[in-house]
Amino acid sequence: MTTLSVIIPAYNEEDGIAEIAERVLSVKDDLQEAGVADLELLVVDDGSGDGTAEVASQIAGVRLIRHGVNRGYGAALKTGFSNATGDLIGFLDADGTYPPEYFPQLCRKAMNGGELVIGSRMSGTDSKMPLTRRVGNYFFATLLTLIGWQKVSDSASGMRVFRRNILERIYPLPDGLNLTPVMSTRAVHEGIQMVEVPIPYDERVGSSKLSIFRDGSLFLQSIIWTVLTYNPVRILGIIGLIGIFFALSVAIALVVARVRGITTLGPWGVSALYAAMVAGITGITIFALGSTFNYLVSLFYKQPIRQGLFGRPIFNPSLDHYFSWIGLGALVAGLLLGGISTILGVNGGDIARQWLYLLGSAMFILVGVQLIIYWILMRVLEELSQREAMTKKDMGSYARE
Repeated sequence: MTTLSVIIPAYNEEDGIAEIAERVLSVKDDLQEAGVADLELLVVDDGSGDGTAEVASQIAGVRLIRHGVNRGYGAALKTGFSNATGDLIGFLDADGTYPPEYFPQLCRKAMNGGELVIGSRMSGTDSKMPLTRRVGNYFFATLLTLIGWQKVSDSASGMRVFRRNILERIYPLPDGLNLTPVMSTRAVHEGIQMVEVPIPYDERVGSSKLSIFRDGSLFLQSIIWTVLTYNPVRILGIIGLIGIFFALSVAIALVVARVRGITTLGPWGVSALYAAMVAGITGITIFALGSTFNYLVSLFYKQPIRQGLFGRPIFNPSLDHYFSWIGLGALVAGLLLGGISTILGVNGGDIARQWLYLLGSAMFILVGVQLIIYWILMRVLEELSQREAMTKKDMGSYARE
């Protein structure tokens, strides 16, 4: 028999807590038709300074849990998760913005393959969400879609139903308002089956506690940092490629200018060359650093290396396995270019052209040395990540002899 435990985190919500609690309790019959045998409603009072706890304690069917002090939205939800007894756990805000009447639909999805079912405000037909928040939610959902390589329309929805057994896979979760985007980001990278159900969204009861700029920056930081703990190269690799492509663009422009007979650089040309060299070296460093971090993450989670910027590796083996050859090629090219330029300079070559070739030589050498060093480091980390599995394989093979 399936039980749904619904958690309502409440902080100074005495004006709206009774209405939303009664609405949740009123869907019990609809839940039974959806296959949910019982409903448990927990209200977690997060240290409210008004009469929220008193109002909630008088509602039949409500189990009240109180925090002595305000600990945060996420902390209140996690207290509810820990005290819930249901096979399915759901939650929604106390301000009346989310429709508890949609819990039966969310539960149906959860009992038919969905591990985490999200009520999507962004795909709902009737949404009264303010424009600024709609734009922000669209941005965060698009960001998670791109870096998680899975379609997400509402990464921060505060109405969800999930199976209890996924908690150990998505923990730890933060204590603040950023719990929902972190939950979504972890779910994407843990391979949890996410399903979205369109829901309407209403205006809240009372004043909003959400700060667009403060909480928006917190959401952004939380998503990026969470991704970095799973697949660092997805973020750092993209940043690195931007720098590399900029450097290559300037290099191509220099070659084209040379072919056209332009042999001198003006102030803008010199500035572009300077920026390209900084961006190129920095880009390669950041890209290689992201790949290295992926091996460290693999060691921590004891899982296969996550590689590939776009959901799956483009190269097999992954690109970092070729760093040694790319680095060696760049090193040789740099040494040859530097040697030839030095010889020409000693024999009366034009110093106005000499500096550019020597600059290019230095860049090739630096890039080559970096890539070789990172290749060595990643091969060591790869060996360590596979050591346990290889040991078990060897012990098993020789034991059967």
